Amino acid sequence: MTRNKPVVAIDGPAASGKSTTARMVARRLGYLWVDTGAMYRALALKALREGIRPDDRERLKETVDRTDVYLEERDGGLRVFLDGEDVTEAIRSPEVTRAVSWVCTFPFVRQAMMRLQREMACGGGVVMEGRDIGTVVVPDAEVKVFLDADIKERARRRWKELGERGVNVSLEEVERELAERDRKDAEREHAPLRRAPDAIVVDTTDLSIDEQVDRIVQMIKAYIDRKT
Repeated sequence: MTRNKPVVAIDGPAASGKSTTARMVARRLGYLWVDTGAMYRALALKALREGIRPDDRERLKETVDRTDVYLEERDGGLRVFLDGEDVTEAIRSPEVTRAVSWVCTFPFVRQAMMRLQREMACGGGVVMEGRDIGTVVVPDAEVKVFLDADIKERARRRWKELGERGVNVSLEEVERELAERDRKDAEREHAPLRRAPDAIVVDTTDLSIDEQVDRIVQMIKAYIDRKT
């Protein structure tokens, strides 16, 4: 498929800086930012609200079929809507973080979200971030980046983020949950977390957000220069 503007796929483990970096890259280039993880979190939030157990496949499938998740840019930020309700803050709770791992294991969940994500990417000019964008969702993305960082640094970032939202949790607990999340993401049967062979790895352990953004913007501009 020939696009006038590239699709930028940013993958990586939790707390590697994907969301903030993707948002700033999109803003700098005037592209659309698509936070795919937020879409899955919205489904996980609904599953929790409805009391669905991790082994209740049929009930979860019925819930997914009648659930509407969409993203909107408002007042310079991305808002996440679940059945018309703004859940942008609600989906960031530790409970949702734990639930999203098992919700994502079901193929019908991923298929439903993938259809929406591919529609968003179809025309190009988007920055999509998640865990399988460059490998599964948009394998023909023109620019692929895999962000990574030391788990202790990722845990520190997530712990700081939770503290700023008033969530009281220890740094050790955050690191344990991230390690478990990494294991589940890497071992899941459908669309496991892995780096696309043609993705460029950016280790963000010792990088500031601005440095991360600068590197990726340079990659995108280099691609556009080569194309033209």
